[in-house]
Amino acid sequence: MNLILLGPPGAGKGTQAAKIIEKYGIPHISTGDIFRKNISEGTRLGKKAKEYMDKGELVPDSLVIEIATDRLLQDDCQKGFLLDGFPRTVEQAVALDAFLREHGRKIDHVIDIQVDKEELMTRLIGRRVCGSCGATYHATNMPPAHEGICDKCHGKLVQRADDTAETVGNRIEVYERQTKPLLDYYDKLGNIAHLNGLVGLDNLFNQIVAILGE
Repeated sequence: MNLILLGPPGAGKGTQAAKIIEKYGIPHISTGDIFRKNISEGTRLGKKAKEYMDKGELVPDSLVIEIATDRLLQDDCQKGFLLDGFPRTVEQAVALDAFLREHGRKIDHVIDIQVDKEELMTRLIGRRVCGSCGATYHATNMPPAHEGICDKCHGKLVQRADDTAETVGNRIEVYERQTKPLLDYYDKLGNIAHLNGLVGLDNLFNQIVAILGE
């Protein structure tokens, strides 16, 4: 099963992705995670990506396509995958479809999680991440037991550089401007489902399962 998960920053894609990969046994391919790994390791690609991510801008198509398609060739993706953060533009989607056709495959389902801008701002500005293990918290909605300290590894919680109010607002605007044409693209293909991201985590996942099947 080859899946794509769409939605603006803060829509809850990471939470739903974790549930999907656990139930269906397919790898979660997050370009954001891949880029952050490259950034932390100081690779050539990571340095290039960091310049864009720190400003809340999208990484250029050529960089994203290269790293994403290379990942899909690995053995764990042969029985399916869940793409999160790719494709983000129609150009990327066209390149992905062409790549999959070359390998006798296609996208089976596209899940689009929809959340309004005001709620997205609240979610993202309050987000805190453990600098050691990567665990995610929220200053209001899901705080740690001790302020600023990770419950899991006792590492220090930090606000990501791209979670400030100015950068968050820019990320959402960039998403709306450059990514939403994807919805039209997949609407025309007839393989996309639009879901309300405010119905609660469990209700949203139940809707996803109803689409994908047991």
